Amino acid sequence: MTRVKRGIISRKRHKNLFKLTKGFRGTRNNLVRMAKQATLNAGIFAFTDRRNKKRVFRAQWISTINISLKPMGIKYSEFAHKLSLQDNPLNRKALAEMATNTPETFNSIVKSIMDSK
Repeated sequence: MTRVKRGIISRKRHKNLFKLTKGFRGTRNNLVRMAKQATLNAGIFAFTDRRNKKRVFRAQWISTINISLKPMGIKYSEFAHKLSLQDNPLNRKALAEMATNTPETFNSIVKSIMDSK
């Protein structure tokens, strides 16, 4: 059998790996075995954090709405309950956006929701 030289293939594979680990600290960006482990862990963290990001944003929207409801003397839980009883198309994201950018509109919506059954 003829001899097969694989240096080109492994070098290409290593170069692609080092592109992924660019910016990592220590030996995690320039040693093949460490870089491979680092990319595996980075992929796991990226996957889980894409899901956690949705939780974080929801919590931020709720706290923004809660802060805006405090001066009116309304608890967020009461407001959310009244909101769920209605067929209201506004979600937490839209309400939080309204509370920060147009507080007058937000206040009028809150009053209309709280006055209804």
